[in-house]
Amino acid sequence: MDLQAKLAQTLDVLRQVADEFSPAVFANSFGAEDMVLMDLIARHRLDIAVFSLDTGRLPAETYALMEETASRYPDTPVQVFFPNTAATEQYVNAHGINAFYQSIELRKACCHVRKIEPLQRALKDRKAWITGLRRQQSPTRTDLGFREFDAGNGLEKFNPLIEWTEKEVWAYIKENDVPYNALHDQHYPSIGCAPCTRAIAMGEDVRAGRWWWEDPENKECGLHVKR
Repeated sequence: MDLQAKLAQTLDVLRQVADEFSPAVFANSFGAEDMVLMDLIARHRLDIAVFSLDTGRLPAETYALMEETASRYPDTPVQVFFPNTAATEQYVNAHGINAFYQSIELRKACCHVRKIEPLQRALKDRKAWITGLRRQQSPTRTDLGFREFDAGNGLEKFNPLIEWTEKEVWAYIKENDVPYNALHDQHYPSIGCAPCTRAIAMGEDVRAGRWWWEDPENKECGLHVKR
């Protein structure tokens, strides 16, 4: 299937979500895939709200893209959700500012405070949410489809770019002059919190720069883990 066919398929999924699962919301983490979906939702004026999670540890380049996105798509605002202040203070005071390096348990606890709990608030009272997940991204994502029920959050979850390749994502970005994170040009294919993200070397897996000190089979923050 070529890019134009995949693009049409993706638009069909987005329109279905907008028409049949309102109120729906798109989770924009400002990675390359998410900027493709941001552009499509804004360009086609789809009735899908957009939100992002600001963990408090994002790279400066991500904040710059947030601002550029707001200017580029003024009619499609991105609502930002932050971690609960008391929970964040409790975690840091109990374990340390960079405790996530110490164990998988502490890293996942940090992700829960900074990502999972804010996500739950962002999804409250929604019927569906949309992600930019692709099968190629990680061993933990190879069995994902276009649609699945998110039992943990109690709503439908759609992955419109699930069959896209990295090359196709970038072809769309270049062809449509879509803004993207400057870190992508510095060999960061996957971008999360600054302390947990690094550039990758030639030939490394695209997710190798995320939580690089852990086994690849465990490298999910919990946002997309089936429960």
